[in-house]
Order: sequence, then C-alpha cells, then structure tokens
Amino acid sequence: MSTTRRRVAATVAILTGSLLLASCGDSDNGSSGDGKTLRLWHYEAPNSAMGQAWSEAVKEFEATHPGVTVKYEEKSFEQIQKTAQMVLNSSDAPDLMEYNKGNATAGLLSTQGLLTDLTGEATKRGWDKALSAGVRTTSMYDAKGVMGSGKWYGVPNYAEYTMVFYNKDLFAKYNIAEPTSFDELTAAMDKFTDAGVTPLANAGNEYIAHQYLYQLALSKADRAWVDAYELYKGKVDFHDAAWTYAAETFAGWVDKGYVSKSSTSAKAEQAGVSFIQGKAPVLFSGSWWYGRFQDEAEFDWSTFLWPGSNLTLGSGGNLWVVPKNAGNKDLAYDFIDITMSKKIQNLLGNKGGVPVSADASAITDPQSKTLIDNFNTLSRRDGLAFYPDWPVAGFYDVLVSETQKLMTGSATPDAYLDALQAAYDKGVADR
Repeated sequence: MSTTRRRVAATVAILTGSLLLASCGDSDNGSSGDGKTLRLWHYEAPNSAMGQAWSEAVKEFEATHPGVTVKYEEKSFEQIQKTAQMVLNSSDAPDLMEYNKGNATAGLLSTQGLLTDLTGEATKRGWDKALSAGVRTTSMYDAKGVMGSGKWYGVPNYAEYTMVFYNKDLFAKYNIAEPTSFDELTAAMDKFTDAGVTPLANAGNEYIAHQYLYQLALSKADRAWVDAYELYKGKVDFHDAAWTYAAETFAGWVDKGYVSKSSTSAKAEQAGVSFIQGKAPVLFSGSWWYGRFQDEAEFDWSTFLWPGSNLTLGSGGNLWVVPKNAGNKDLAYDFIDITMSKKIQNLLGNKGGVPVSADASAITDPQSKTLIDNFNTLSRRDGLAFYPDWPVAGFYDVLVSETQKLMTGSATPDAYLDALQAAYDKGVADR
C-alpha cells in the first residue's frame, strides 16, 4: 500500500470454522503468553489474493499446531493506521499484525520500541535469503527508523506494484483503441470525456488521488530522485520539474474532466467499486485489487504498466510485525514461516497476488502470470519507487488534504507544492 488501501469490512470476520472472535476491550484479549493462542490482525479482504492465502495459512497453522487456537480479528487499514501506537503500547497488543511499511509507519514504530527485532529469526528461518533486495528494503530500519538497513522489524511475504486497470469492453463500446503509450492514454481519456464518461476512477479522501499525482512525478524522475525523497540521500525540492509537472498535470486533468470533482470526498473502496461496476473505464491502483477484480468484475479487463515511465509505485507488501508486547512470539514466527512456504506462496500467486518465493511453474492462471511477469519487468529495471506518504510521519494525511484542495481548486499547484515542502521539511527535521 502503500499505502496503502484495502477493501475491508468494519466488522469481525471468521476465516475458518475453528477461528474465535477477538474484540478489543474483552477481558481475555491480552496476549497471555500461554503458547496456546495466536492473536492475529490483518486487513485483507476475504476474497483478495492475500486474504485467501492467509486463510489457508491459518488452516495450515492449526493443523501443524495441535491444541493452538488462532483468534483472528479483521481491522481496516485506517483503524490500524490511526490506533497502532496506542494499541501496541498496551497489554492488548496482538501477537502478529499486518502493518504498513515505510519510514513513517513501521520505521516510526521501531524507533518507539513497539516492535520486536526479528533479525535473529530472519536469519535462522531463511527469510533474509527468500526476499530479493528490492523487496527486503522495507523489512529493515536503522536507529532513526529509515528503511533499507539496520535491524529486521517486519517480513513482507508478497510484493505489490501499481498499474493501469482498464475495462476492455468499455474501450470497445466507445471504439477507443487500447493505449500503448502515454499520449494514447491521454487521447483515450479525451474520447471518453467527449462521450460524457469520466475516465478515471478516483478517491480524493484516501490514497488513490495522490498516487496518480506521484506517478506523474515518477514519469519525470529517476532512481536518484526517489532515493533523495524516500531515503534522505539528497535535497528534495517540491518545485522541481517532476513535482511541478505532476501537480500542474493533475490539476489539468480535473479541469478537463478526466477526474471528477465529486470524487474529492470518495474513499478507495468507492473508486474500486466504480471500476468493478463498469462505470469507470480506467483505474490506476495496486496489485492488491487484482484478485478482487478477478472475482467480481463481470467484463473483460486487462492491465498495463504506466506508459512512458521506468518507475512506478511499489515495494514489498505490507509487513508482518510482531509487537514488543506480544505474549506468544514463537507462534507468530511459526505463522510467518507458513506464509513464506511454497504451498501458500503458490496459492497466493494463483489467486492474483505477487508472491515473493513461489515456484514459477506452479502459477497456472494466465492473468496471474501476466501480473507476476510485469512485476519481474519492474524488478529487472529497478522500477519500484515506494509510496509518496512514506518519508515522514503524518505525511499521508497531508497528501490527502492538500490533494483534495488541488482537486477543488482551493489551492493552486504552486501552493500545493509549498504545503508539501513545508510538511516534508518539518518531518525530516523532527526525525
């Protein structure tokens, strides 16, 4: 996710018949350390690739751990994003939790002493060798919480990246050619707007809007630009050519009707549903939607990497983290191990996920093969550029609110970039 970014129910879901419900505030919720209960939180939709894979991992875990019960509680991305520090600093911390990767999230929690150092387990269990260098970046954080080096504080067992999802039936209906270049993508959006169709599914109230904008910037950027922004390896100027192009282009897209102003208050779920329902012909978002679109979209669709750019948003997937206050850490390590097994990795790949250690020959679904092939293309060209909200704490909320202002016209591109610069510089200074 990035930032992520998921369709999740607000209520507790049961993955298998043997799962028991856990609810914050119940007297038996604390991690007892009895070795017989694994409390697990994650925010993947049940029909997503990850949701299906983790469900199978729960079954595998219980089969190999007689007498151990998994208590699973489904949380939304936003719930965990907003309450993690409070929960993890209490006796109510789960044993294992999915958490967003990056400096502003997992990196920040690591500096606050809220996460368990997994370095020894990563070496002992071979997680360090199973993950490629690009995916491994988000697992490790230094003393300042900057990703890429230091100790292991999380394990991603899938990868993710962004792409253009497009409705082939709608393109055919309006006699619009499937794009192969950025100019052709722009021309297609012009034709849709001329026909009274808003081409881009969007969500201004969550991550999707500012990820469009970051992708536009990446199309004018290189690896040194990304490293400066994400890893503090150089000066960051939000009025440089890349950021300026992005802000001006995105504002222009709103003016042209490529993006609806009514989507300013929309959530990511609404954007995804508009694509699933065949209302929006194009959605630029992440591979985390792939399995769900396979399951729910009743039209012919396909994907392509953002044209005219060597870089796109992406990284290792969200992390399994073990809270410092977890009572059953050994069980948590065993569960992570199971999600890294070939059986679960192969299942993940065939359900529309991007596995990190699957057998290539075991991926038989054609769309899944395309998904993984495109990820491998990005990996070979060092094309994963992480996410725009990662560099500093609180930047996600800044990006959401400031991009909303850009969409409504209450902020000019120049003022928008000023606001990002001020928040970024403050966040760096506060580290």
